[in-house]
Amino acid sequence: MTTTTRQTTATRPSSPSRPHHDDRPRSTRAHRTDGIWPWLFVLPLLIGVGTFFIWPILQTFWYSFTSWGVFGGATFTGLANYGRLLTDPQLYQSLVNTIVYTVIVLLGIPIAVWLASLLNTPGLRFAQFYRVLFFLPYVAMPAAIALVWRIMYNGDFGIVNWFLGLVGIDGPYWISTPGFALVAVSLVGLWSSLGFSMIILGAGLKDIPPELYEAAELDGASRWRQFHALTVPLLTPSIFFVLVVTTISSFQLFDLLYAILGSTNPVIPKTMSLVFYFYNAGFIDNDKGFAAAIAMVIFVLIGIITVLQFRVQRKWVQS
Repeated sequence: MTTTTRQTTATRPSSPSRPHHDDRPRSTRAHRTDGIWPWLFVLPLLIGVGTFFIWPILQTFWYSFTSWGVFGGATFTGLANYGRLLTDPQLYQSLVNTIVYTVIVLLGIPIAVWLASLLNTPGLRFAQFYRVLFFLPYVAMPAAIALVWRIMYNGDFGIVNWFLGLVGIDGPYWISTPGFALVAVSLVGLWSSLGFSMIILGAGLKDIPPELYEAAELDGASRWRQFHALTVPLLTPSIFFVLVVTTISSFQLFDLLYAILGSTNPVIPKTMSLVFYFYNAGFIDNDKGFAAAIAMVIFVLIGIITVLQFRVQRKWVQS
């Protein structure tokens, strides 16, 4: 009996072995099998970013510690450019002008929220036409916009002063009077940025469920109450995006200011922006090292302001 059982056991075919189970995390196995292919796909992007963004920043940082001759050739001067920059009153004047311009342009965001909300009204006729009409200034060439506004701002026969004259106001020479020139350029910047802000905010409005407005209307909420309690809070992610992009763009003000005021306007010293200050140092005075120091100051300022915006947005942006 025992012998038979042993023979049966010996002749029984062995069961196929189970596949080996890999106890390693899925991410580890995927990382091992992906290999070099992900890097090959992102390599063109990395090359472009490194060539056109990272390398120029590093090169400008190095040049900010040098002094350039008339015929080229950089000489290391340490912190001399930064010391000279911090004692130059023009730096602080340009910084104040840039901040004033940025604040005025940012005032267009509430206007854009209101206009985007109006264009999002159900049943509004020609809504797409109005969107295109508001967006055209954003895609138009700054030089063309500046040329039109220079004519409109003309102190003798401009349409702006003509309208002011209808109500008994004697308009100033907008682009040749200190103070008024910066406000005039800022209003053009506000007007030309409305289209971009409205497109982004309009896309954000599409994501708000219409059932919320229906429920609020059933509860007796007015249009203003709906706008204040529903539209604005639920639109804060889009508002934050527009706020960051508009701030960065405003700190880079140059082309609009240069095209409207020109380079020989007597109000330039009181009206120039930080980038205009950089342009004067690098291309008019041919002081490349000093201009590089100005560029690094602009880069750091934009970085600090952007970081602060991301820190503060946690308190008012609804996810």
